Amino acid sequence: MLVASVVAAFGLTPGDLRRPSRGTPRAAFARQVAMYCAHVWLGLSMTEVGRLFERDRTTVAHACRVVEEAREDPRVDRVVDAVESALANWRESQGHLVGEAA
Repeated sequence: MLVASVVAAFGLTPGDLRRPSRGTPRAAFARQVAMYCAHVWLGLSMTEVGRLFERDRTTVAHACRVVEEAREDPRVDRVVDAVESALANWRESQGHLVGEAA
């Protein structure tokens, strides 16, 4: 769900986020947003996030710093908020499904 939310927000493909190279600046920043959300919003450790994106934990730490600083720009903040909202909606829908099954 995280990757789907990020690629939708940035108009990319999942492959753009998983490339071994940086790719375009847009893809690189989208990947940083995905790593930031995985760490900050989903609570994964930087090591876990690094494994998911085939990056080092120090790269994840850098991504988190970059996104935090970039959120000062209202346009960037809106994009990150949109991704976080999509994750919140997904999490809520999963909770309802679990609650219904119990």
